[in-house]
Amino acid sequence: MTELGNRLKEARLAKDMSLDDLQAVTKIQKRYLIGIEEGNYSMMPGKFYVRAFIKQYAEAVGIEPEELFEQFKSDIPSTINEDIPEKLSRVQTRQNVSTGRSKVFDMLPKILITIFVIGALAVAYTFFQKSNDGGNSKEPVDSGGKEPVRIEESDDFAKDTEKDTEQDSNEDSTKPEDQTTEDDTVEEETEAPKQEVTAVESSGKKTVYELKNTDRFELKVVSTGETWVNILNGKGTSFFSGTLKKGENESQVIDFSKEIEAVLVIGKSTETEIYVNDEKVEYAIPPTQSVTQNITIRYLPTNE
Repeated sequence: MTELGNRLKEARLAKDMSLDDLQAVTKIQKRYLIGIEEGNYSMMPGKFYVRAFIKQYAEAVGIEPEELFEQFKSDIPSTINEDIPEKLSRVQTRQNVSTGRSKVFDMLPKILITIFVIGALAVAYTFFQKSNDGGNSKEPVDSGGKEPVRIEESDDFAKDTEKDTEQDSNEDSTKPEDQTTEDDTVEEETEAPKQEVTAVESSGKKTVYELKNTDRFELKVVSTGETWVNILNGKGTSFFSGTLKKGENESQVIDFSKEIEAVLVIGKSTETEIYVNDEKVEYAIPPTQSVTQNITIRYLPTNE
């Protein structure tokens, strides 16, 4: 038994807790608790879990984890999150793509307005030209001072001109009505509000979200590598507790539609994704800041 394991065990016994009691509090399997007390870290699922389990053990018996890590740092395996730079790069790439798309959509109204103005000017110019042509003299005099040449318009040409003028007037008069009809249609086709998953509280490693505008609550937890999770309801009943590993048992889907909230204890948030009704939930606390996170999602159905 190591000095670290001996100190934890003494603290546990001082609180009159058995290993079974500690397992119920921390949701850590009993064999891992024994491994921590005996200093047998090779039996752990990975180096990351050594620190995570020791931290939960210490908190359960009333010892400050950071103080413990500092005192016995030479005895505790260190962890390196090599995948963090890659994930940060992917996040930056998605942000760049999103920014490029938003610029295109921002410029679209300006482009449409420009096209509309050009079209209106073209129509006005054509109408103005026709009006000027109608006011010109129909009896021009030639340069030799001779009798003016008369140009007679046919009845068909005059009728066609009147039709064009009436058609332009009708188009101008109907535009406001057509525009009003389109606006009314847009207002009638307003979509119902989409579901919202909003972080309402965030402190340390704990975050509270609220789920609104939906009549179902399906929770999906996915591992992109290897992680330990514990999924409970608001009453403390555990629906799943164990390790998720990509390519093997990489996800858990649980229907919480009849529950008031879901509680997740995540051992390695850098390799864990959370989905609510197939919508990915972003961490309010960056995984790089707190690898171990406790997340509560309160369910507020639309019929309440």
